[in-house]
Amino acid sequence: MRDNSSEGSGAPSPTAEAYWQNLPSNNLVAPETLNGRFTVLDVWPRVEGGRRPVKAAVGELVMVNCVAFREGHDMLGVDLVATDSQGRSVRTPMTPRNNGTDMWDGNFRPNTEGAWTFSIAAYSDILGTWRHRAEVKIPAGVDVELELEEGARILSRADVPDQTLISKATAGLRDPSLSAAERLAAGLDETLWKMLRENPIRDLETLCGPWPVYADRRRALFGSWYEFFPRSEGATMEPPRSGTFKDAASRLPDIAAMGFDVVYLPPIHPVGTVNRKGPNNTLDPGPGDPGSPWAIGSAQGGHDTVHPDLGTIDDFDAFVKRTNELGMEVALDLALQVAPDHPWAVAGKPWFTVRADGSIAYAENPPKKYQDIYPMWFDGDPEGLTEEVLRVIRYWMDHGVRIFRVDNPHTKPVRFWDHVINEIKRTDPDVLFLAEAFTRPPMMRALAEVGFDQSYTYFTWRNEKGELEEYLRELSGPASAYMRPNFFVNTPDILHAYLQYGGPAAFSIRATLAATMAPTWGVYSGYELFEHVAVRPGSEEYLDSEKYQYRPRDWRQAQEAGQSLAPYLTLLNDIRRRHRSLQQLRHIVFHQIDSDRMIAYSKRDGADTVIVIVTLDPFGPREATLHLDMPALGLDWHDRFVAQDLISGQSFSWSATNFVRLDPHLSCAHIMSVRPGVI
Repeated sequence: MRDNSSEGSGAPSPTAEAYWQNLPSNNLVAPETLNGRFTVLDVWPRVEGGRRPVKAAVGELVMVNCVAFREGHDMLGVDLVATDSQGRSVRTPMTPRNNGTDMWDGNFRPNTEGAWTFSIAAYSDILGTWRHRAEVKIPAGVDVELELEEGARILSRADVPDQTLISKATAGLRDPSLSAAERLAAGLDETLWKMLRENPIRDLETLCGPWPVYADRRRALFGSWYEFFPRSEGATMEPPRSGTFKDAASRLPDIAAMGFDVVYLPPIHPVGTVNRKGPNNTLDPGPGDPGSPWAIGSAQGGHDTVHPDLGTIDDFDAFVKRTNELGMEVALDLALQVAPDHPWAVAGKPWFTVRADGSIAYAENPPKKYQDIYPMWFDGDPEGLTEEVLRVIRYWMDHGVRIFRVDNPHTKPVRFWDHVINEIKRTDPDVLFLAEAFTRPPMMRALAEVGFDQSYTYFTWRNEKGELEEYLRELSGPASAYMRPNFFVNTPDILHAYLQYGGPAAFSIRATLAATMAPTWGVYSGYELFEHVAVRPGSEEYLDSEKYQYRPRDWRQAQEAGQSLAPYLTLLNDIRRRHRSLQQLRHIVFHQIDSDRMIAYSKRDGADTVIVIVTLDPFGPREATLHLDMPALGLDWHDRFVAQDLISGQSFSWSATNFVRLDPHLSCAHIMSVRPGVI
């Protein structure tokens, strides 16, 4: 190891400042908001004032709103114009809220991957202005002839597919043999006005935009993740022996059968021997202890090497191929940190912080200490480190990995990720990055804005009704422009007290919430076996954590004994695949339910509407009255409808007010598909 005592101050290299300043910018030019005859304000969604693209996915309904108004009493029309990367545009009218706010709502659905834009087009609606004026003045006998003639002249300007309707209407407006009411009726022919609404006259048009949007492939938005350690599959404890990729491949059909889309692997690289950790994060490992996969690198290789215990790179390729054959993708952990005997550290790379005594600083998250890990330092040789990281990512891309789960990205410069992610996406836009950053909201937002496709969230710590509702309103509303949540119910590091003490029902409840609230969710293996014992009271660490030892499991025995949540996870994933409303983020409505231990919400996408009612109490039955916001379901307040429970298969005739009872030991939730009609 090199002697870096002279760098103990941690001062950046002379080239670091120039490197960061000279990186290419990924910011766009923000569009103007006041650039025409009419006023358009508060356009949403937008990211960094329009300097970065809004997140979207192919097939996702992107909801747009703005404030638009004009002086006086004449009417305004507002259109949403969505344009794809080939310059093809779709124009749809926006809808006024009519609540005195001058707010307008619209939406569009990208149908291709790539860069999109949307613009707001406001125009003088002379057709609507005349109709409103004529319908008020002519019955009152005010300016009758003048209004009828002005109507005829305005209609004659319209360009509709059937011009004979225009001729008929203008002739009727000018026919003195008819009464004023009959003449007006001729000018308001409904067939004609249907065409006029589709082909309005747009005077004094004002364009606001374009605002950038990027439509990713569908997996960026929707998917079910399953995390497992390949070394535990087929492993033995006595004597200690690692499983292999070939062993792990035998687990893949069961994961696919549960309906998961992404198989996430923790680091698969050689594990360091210096300061290796033993069971339960102890400092005294035995000769057969495998150490933490996140302590990456040894004399056997680094980030571009497969751990020899797992097999060869050819075995990894076969594992990826088998995963793809089963309709799933592999997500690989990208952890930019090293063990003390990693080739980067041994070679004396200037990528680590050196303390005053000449030692390299190991990772700490007080009171936690990670003596087996050196964090990276990004200001010693930023260009060299960046090039090496890009090389490593592309190496695994060449071996079939198109999704990376990035460990602790918040401990690296945001500007670094801005450059690295966008450099990868410049050539391979289908590659996705998940940010594992449980940190301050501004950092989570910044990481998402500069390119991370998905983000871990605080969902694990949101267990009460009020905090769940508040958090989902934020994620599905303002945050949806820049961040896509991935709701993991547990991780190797996070075993929440709710799961430790709530029993099997708690596992069902949390899985239901994650799978129906967010379009992307995930579980860490062992969840289906109700693993819930912490290393000590008050800790969120698992006892006998798989991070530090092998953890072989008898999946088949648990399934046969009825001690597995796998059938329910399978059902949840099947429901998600069959209902498009559960595959979107931006539309969730919470409904009133008269219990603070029950939560109710709905999701809609087109004709597909699902209502979810979940008990938050894992210990006993709860009952309450549910008050539905019927317009949010696309129904009138007096309507009745068929609510089919997708868990039990039962159907009920529901209205705006309904009694519900849930026993978590029988079924923790109703997931209701809404159909018009009655039973």
